[in-house]
Amino acid sequence: TLGAALATPSSIIGGGMHIAMHAVGKITLFFCAGAIYVGAHKKNISDMRGLGRQMPFTFGAFLLASVSIIGLPPGGGAWSKWFLAVGTVETHQYLLTAALMVSSLLNIAYLVPIPMLAFMGKPKADDSADHDSHGHAPTEGIHEAPMMCVVPLCITAIGSVALFFAADWIYEALLPITQTPNL
Repeated sequence: TLGAALATPSSIIGGGMHIAMHAVGKITLFFCAGAIYVGAHKKNISDMRGLGRQMPFTFGAFLLASVSIIGLPPGGGAWSKWFLAVGTVETHQYLLTAALMVSSLLNIAYLVPIPMLAFMGKPKADDSADHDSHGHAPTEGIHEAPMMCVVPLCITAIGSVALFFAADWIYEALLPITQTPNL
């Protein structure tokens, strides 16, 4: 919406790119949330301490998607946010430039703590949900969700990085809509 509202070539390309970049990153985050629930029966972030060591593919994918949503390389969202920011500067809409930067900072604040807690947090010792029906703690090692949950999130996480390197293809596809027709 911002890209279309600014109506500069850069902002239109940024808006078009953002549709693809954000969609792939966000679906990865949703896939990860589902895999965490299916694989570990966790819904609360505070219960995910140390879970990244048991679900490294899921939380690795979450981290890659987060990088893209935040707008950092090598996530595809870096390009879309760049072109949107260029569009705000071209139109001298510096308040909107600041809003884009603040949104990225807010994304950092709410997305990065999740994989940090999962990979670096110490699991709660008294967490009864981490025990099987016989009261035994799970064995160490990888305990991902079923393959049908993990494969799609890995594919979309790779896609969020691949879009960073395929940005020129998307740019070229969007470029014609920014050109004025010859009359």
